[in-house]
Amino acid sequence: MEGKNFIIFGSSSGIGEATALALKAKGANVFGFARKENEQLKAAGINQFSLDVTSEDWSIVEQNIPAQLDGLVYAPGTINLKPFQRLTPADFKNDFEVNVLGAVKVLNIALKSLKTNGSASVVLYSTVAAKLGMGFHASIAASKGAIEGLGKSLASEWAPAKIRVNVIAPSLTDTPLAGNLLSSSEKREASDK
Repeated sequence: MEGKNFIIFGSSSGIGEATALALKAKGANVFGFARKENEQLKAAGINQFSLDVTSEDWSIVEQNIPAQLDGLVYAPGTINLKPFQRLTPADFKNDFEVNVLGAVKVLNIALKSLKTNGSASVVLYSTVAAKLGMGFHASIAASKGAIEGLGKSLASEWAPAKIRVNVIAPSLTDTPLAGNLLSSSEKREASDK
């Protein structure tokens, strides 16, 4: 990983933060994009840029993406657990903007830099809820299911350019995003079932 260039979206906490720190520890040049700055990433020497993935202005990414990119991780996510009848079209729209359209925007911007590498990798994050049909997950499962379809399609389309595209679908992970769902021993035990 020494000297390789990676951009991580959703780098300020959770899985994105852990990925950024792991890559930096192996000598990679890491460029983190998130809504807020992270002091631990700053102390590690990771380049950080402020970006809300639902924003229309992505110039900060265009201006700071390396000419050659070894890898891209898109880790932003949402947890909007409600019964279907309480979900509004706005809830679905927000989940799609964060989980799908943000990924589409960055992949469009990064494609040229990924192609110059000759062996680049893209990692997108989904959730087990997209495959398992879990209750109260309609909006999240729909948007993350779209990420899985996007990942499979791009894996096929970009293979001739030697760009690997993978989707990881973890179950509930102990991150700040899932904090309320794992805030007691009872909730932690229930999530293990």
